Amino acid sequence: MVMPLYDEGPQGRSMRPYATYALLLINIGIFIYQLTLGDAAAAVFVTTLGFIPAFLSGDASGTMPAGLTLITYQFLHGDLFHVIANMLFLWVFGDNIEDAMGPVRFLAFYLLCGVGAALGHWAADPHSVALLIGASGSVSGVVMAYLLVRPCAKVTVLLVYRPVRLSAYWVIGAFVVMQVLNLTFSRGDNVAYWAHLAGLATGAVLFPFMRYRHVALLQCIEHPDEPHVADAPRA
Repeated sequence: MVMPLYDEGPQGRSMRPYATYALLLINIGIFIYQLTLGDAAAAVFVTTLGFIPAFLSGDASGTMPAGLTLITYQFLHGDLFHVIANMLFLWVFGDNIEDAMGPVRFLAFYLLCGVGAALGHWAADPHSVALLIGASGSVSGVVMAYLLVRPCAKVTVLLVYRPVRLSAYWVIGAFVVMQVLNLTFSRGDNVAYWAHLAGLATGAVLFPFMRYRHVALLQCIEHPDEPHVADAPRA
């Protein structure tokens, strides 16, 4: 697995990424809360707030309205690696996307990508009773948005236990290809690859419309002395 560590920061950032910080704190805080519960209580908590396709299809019903779990499932995680991996992707890529659309639109974008991811997972098997949890779908949308706006930015990743600096299109391209390959060849590993792909697709559709109008798509940041789009007036 290619794990991002940090990216080259754009010049002229217009604001601190408070929405990204808030999402990180909420996800980590809820995971810590899960750890404080006993096994039985934690299972009930996750099952109640997680997304189950059969509930949305009307095959069964849960404690929470099925439509509401399209949001709540995004803030639950199954184990420490699950939450760390998702939050690391959000930490590396989220601030750039928040800067490209502002905190309010970024929050809406993040949640909508998660909803799109869950609906993609549902469409793949509408009658499944398997529980879907995690921010992976939401984060996948953020990752795709990063590819659309900063494909040439340098991202340092952990590759075979050593840091390697690559262009974003290689890092994110590898992430996308891995989802397709895992969906094709992996069986029974309990990972919702359809949700990842649907999150990527949702991000690709939404980002061009939700970004600030002055933020150019497919920027290639090769010359540090060039003015950054963040210096332009806001729409």
